Amino acid sequence: MKTRKENPYKEVLTQLIIDIFEKSGNKPLNYKQVSSKLNLNDNDSKVAIADILHDNVRNGLFIEVDRGKFNLKQLKVYVTGKVDMTADGSAYVIPDDEFENDIYIAPRKLRQALHGDIVKVHNFEKRKGGRKKEGEVVEILQRAKTDFTGTISISNNFAFFIADDRKMLHDIFIPLDNLNGAKDKEKVVVSIIDWPSGSKNPVGTVKHVLGTKGENNTEMNAILADYGFPLEFPKKVEDEANKIPEEISKEEIAKRRDFRNITTFTIDPADAKDFDDAISFQKLENGNYEIGVHIADVSHFVIPDTELDKEAFNRGTSVYLVDRVIPMLPERLSNGVCSLRPHEDKLCFSAVFELDEKAKVHDQWFGRTIIHSDRRFSYEEAQEVIETKSGDFSEEILKLNELAYILRERKFKNGAIAFESEEVKFTLDENGKPTGVYTKVRKDAHKLIEDFMLLANRKVAEFIGKQGRGKNKLTFVYRFHDVPNPETLTTFSQFAARFGHKLTIKTDKETAKSLNALMTKIEGSKEQNMLTSLAVRSMAKAIYTTKKTSHYGLAFDYYTHFTSPIRRYPDVMVHR
Repeated sequence: MKTRKENPYKEVLTQLIIDIFEKSGNKPLNYKQVSSKLNLNDNDSKVAIADILHDNVRNGLFIEVDRGKFNLKQLKVYVTGKVDMTADGSAYVIPDDEFENDIYIAPRKLRQALHGDIVKVHNFEKRKGGRKKEGEVVEILQRAKTDFTGTISISNNFAFFIADDRKMLHDIFIPLDNLNGAKDKEKVVVSIIDWPSGSKNPVGTVKHVLGTKGENNTEMNAILADYGFPLEFPKKVEDEANKIPEEISKEEIAKRRDFRNITTFTIDPADAKDFDDAISFQKLENGNYEIGVHIADVSHFVIPDTELDKEAFNRGTSVYLVDRVIPMLPERLSNGVCSLRPHEDKLCFSAVFELDEKAKVHDQWFGRTIIHSDRRFSYEEAQEVIETKSGDFSEEILKLNELAYILRERKFKNGAIAFESEEVKFTLDENGKPTGVYTKVRKDAHKLIEDFMLLANRKVAEFIGKQGRGKNKLTFVYRFHDVPNPETLTTFSQFAARFGHKLTIKTDKETAKSLNALMTKIEGSKEQNMLTSLAVRSMAKAIYTTKKTSHYGLAFDYYTHFTSPIRRYPDVMVHR
């Protein structure tokens, strides 16, 4: 097959055709008219011209405006897009219009634009041997970031900051008055405050001193700061949180359904501090069971448009690192007022279900409650109760485990997909350095809590989703998981076949059934983790939406997030 370099005649002819169209004043031409204007009227030349026109319609250089009539694709003079820096100091701008090709920007034409910035580009075509787009930044519309983490280098008269981010290619000049206590070679967060026209380097000020380079706490905080996670709460947010009383008034208790005399407990990781869900259990006179899924009533304390609410909205979620949690809410709320700690009265938003022996829901109730947790279990402690059939609240936990198992099997029978992958955990010494690694295994105690949380999330979504469509209908946040892309699934199927595993891809339900069979078959095999990981990646990503939509992976017609408002803002919205 010939390459462009092997066919200089075609390359020259293409450029001549472009020149003809540029001189035609935007007038469409067919291949015969182009041939005539080039004085190339022999059949071979006409065929070559026609081929070039059709080939370059596919390549995006020409457009076919009418059958057999062509024109140059009009180039947008100005394009907006995002800067993607390269290691040599040049960049590409990725246009907002997904149908536009990336635009190359030479280093001298970046005009102080940085990686990730949204910019306006003057666009022009480079046609020397090709059609690579080039451009020049004419305006920076939005900075991606102005704060950077890195190392400070101090001399007698000035200081320079070198960013950790490899795509930040400019050192930042720091006047000595802007060091704010930083010492030479320390890790810091620097904010750009000025960038004089014509200057190679921006001017900055030290915003935070993170500490000695290489220390665990310093490096962890550097990672958080580099990704834009705030290292502390603003004072006005902390002040607002500190004004919230621990005591619950009699007036507030009177407004709520009282569960304080009903057996209630939490099951969480051993090192957890924010307990946002609890389970209550009692056997009814008719032989059925009343199961309460009690969730911390964060929306009672976090009022819309307050400083607390704005900060929680901006954070969106708590962030869990290997040795710490960056909470969505101040510690007074996340670990205190809202946390469902044992032997304390706590305010909740609850989903209460009446279930029979077959885990069929006969009745349900949603509303605000007050609870008093009798016991805090770790997952390991609850698992020991399940395995030994003895211990605190063994009767309640064993019955809950039976009901959870039935709910789980019913979910899979309806087409839910069972992905089980190993979670790697680290043991750390007092300095935060890893000393060991182990695999976290999900056992029945984990699944028990998960299944009742899924029940609450599903039933809350159904309750809202099936409400009347009248004037009072409010916007609601659903969790949507689409069916997998057939091409991606086919690629995974072909890969699994290399290990002797066959996947049936027909209807959505048959695909789910086949995936479950595969997950069961590979359990304990050498390829389990790899195939499970690839199977998960072949699925669509779950998203939030205000449209009533189903959840493919769970096989639910309606689904939402209701059960984790301490660490997830969408759950707060659902409560409201």
